[in-house]
Amino acid sequence: MNSHTRALCLLVLSLGIAAPVGSAASAEYPSATVRGSEVRTMESASTGRSYDLYIRKPADFDKNKDKKYPVLYLLDGQWDFKLLDSVVGGLVHDKQMPDIVIVGITYSGDDADYDALRARDYTPTPGDREGSGDGPKFLSFIKTELIPFVEGNYRGDPTRRILAGHSFGGLFTLYAMFTDPSLFWGYLAGSPDISWDNDFLVKQEADFATKHKTLPVRLFMGVGGAEQLVTPSVSFVRTFSARNYNDLHWDARVIEGEGHAGVKPEFYNRGLRFLFH
Repeated sequence: MNSHTRALCLLVLSLGIAAPVGSAASAEYPSATVRGSEVRTMESASTGRSYDLYIRKPADFDKNKDKKYPVLYLLDGQWDFKLLDSVVGGLVHDKQMPDIVIVGITYSGDDADYDALRARDYTPTPGDREGSGDGPKFLSFIKTELIPFVEGNYRGDPTRRILAGHSFGGLFTLYAMFTDPSLFWGYLAGSPDISWDNDFLVKQEADFATKHKTLPVRLFMGVGGAEQLVTPSVSFVRTFSARNYNDLHWDARVIEGEGHAGVKPEFYNRGLRFLFH
């Protein structure tokens, strides 16, 4: 076979291989979905915003009509709902935790500006982000609108509520804990923005400590060893741990080598294992 013939054969072969890929890309196929999940929408009177709720039901939810379940209220559901479905599924399989309801909170609309909307809802005070500071309104939405809806429709156990968030979500999680500790049983705060608004969280915790000797919650904090938030997070934990709050069960980890986003799988895995042990 001469070189010209060989080149022609290779061209035909490559076109034959590429054709199915091209046709697959242009065809319409159904999207992959999370099994056992559904989407609900709520219009909030507290914030004036519309939220999509990604809800994952436990495997035996439809069989055990009287059973109540722990509920994980997950901030940034648009990014982390599928991750938590996988993490929880693995831990349930390994008998590290019971099956739970997951409520991923996100925003309605195909073109929702997640960065701007979460900067409004997850920040407890106005800071250097336009529109920030609606944390109190968002906490009111969770307490007076979302929790009653979930516990009324998905048999949520009011003694096993969990709030979980990362970054601004971690900031909001700690803010909620110091504002109304009894609202949730467990708190998972990943890479919290401790420095927000001139160290707002540091001041909030210090004020809380002057008025309370008891903090009856379970708390897990985590931060990546390769992210900038590690230094303020470690400093916060040192001060926080020195308070010796009564009835507080807590743990914190620096997850070595992980950056701001990459820390999430191990943070949520370790955090859920801690809460249920």
